Amino acid sequence: MHDPRIDQLARQLVRYSTQVKKGDFVWIDCFDVPASVAQAMIRAVAAVKAHPVVHLHDTTVTREMMIHGQEVQYELIGQQQLEMMKKMDCYIAIRGSNNITENSDVPAEQMKMIMAKLRPLQNQRVNETRWCVLRWPTSAMAQQAGMSTQAFEDFYFKVCLLDYAALIPAMNHLKKLMDKAKNVHIKGPGTDLRFSLKGLKSIVCGGKHNIPDGEVFSAPVKESVEGVISYNAPTIYQGIAFDSVKLEFSKGKIIHATANNTAAINKIFDSDEGARYIGEFAIGFNTEIKEPMRDILFDEKIAGSFHFTPGQAYEGVADNGNRSQVHWDLVNIQRSDYGGGEIWFDDQLIRKDGKFLAPELKLLN
Repeated sequence: MHDPRIDQLARQLVRYSTQVKKGDFVWIDCFDVPASVAQAMIRAVAAVKAHPVVHLHDTTVTREMMIHGQEVQYELIGQQQLEMMKKMDCYIAIRGSNNITENSDVPAEQMKMIMAKLRPLQNQRVNETRWCVLRWPTSAMAQQAGMSTQAFEDFYFKVCLLDYAALIPAMNHLKKLMDKAKNVHIKGPGTDLRFSLKGLKSIVCGGKHNIPDGEVFSAPVKESVEGVISYNAPTIYQGIAFDSVKLEFSKGKIIHATANNTAAINKIFDSDEGARYIGEFAIGFNTEIKEPMRDILFDEKIAGSFHFTPGQAYEGVADNGNRSQVHWDLVNIQRSDYGGGEIWFDDQLIRKDGKFLAPELKLLN
């Protein structure tokens, strides 16, 4: 039996998140999702008299391609897809996964080559289309979250169909505070971090680019970061699980990095020069998301969290000039049940133990 919430989600993605217009070309990327999802997206795009262009992917096939792919091969793939993306007005990706570690045995050098060849495609998509990316609930995701499949599906639709538009006024107030701030000080267990936001504008994320959503992001002045941060949310990157990540900074650069797999994390940070600098600082506040599940589209929006991201900055938006093949959103949760913490803007306490203090921001609590 068809779940009507799929149609509701497709309509939201088309009419609110990407604001598809008559005559638009819409690239729909579907990774390991039921056919009913792609069908619902096609119907939703056609309903506004736009043109759906659907690509179906199987992650096990993608892994095989990555393992055996050659540089000349991914050069061609990247060029071909880039030319197609240049013709698109909108991009919507729905990404399911039956195994979050599917790519864990793709050699690091191979992954580095592929990411470099596909970077122009990603930049075109991010900077030149109206785009939105989301996960699709699977039994594997439910297991990550420690929930039954049915309970996770209900949680998923509740989070994804949140009335993001209602949060925009409070998000805009937080943006004003971030745009005005020159210096940031973040404190918490194992964390004492200082950096500057001077001259960098922030971006409101209210269901327009990621679903689920709920963050305002900027980037630190590249060489301003000083101190240490201990991330308390588990993470996964390039198919490898990491816990207890701790980074120490001097003049913006990660000079010391440890984790449960210290060798692997330093190999990632040695991918290129920009991987040891920060490309994004974001404050998360989706009140429906409380616990991490090693899925960054959910974890970076956790209520009372922030993420501090080594690697690539978003070119053209909140852009501090850092360039890298890496973009790794690492999350710190500051609610009292995770040890608490504080965020200060120019000696003003903005958030304590995951709760905003200003009346104009209370809706984000």
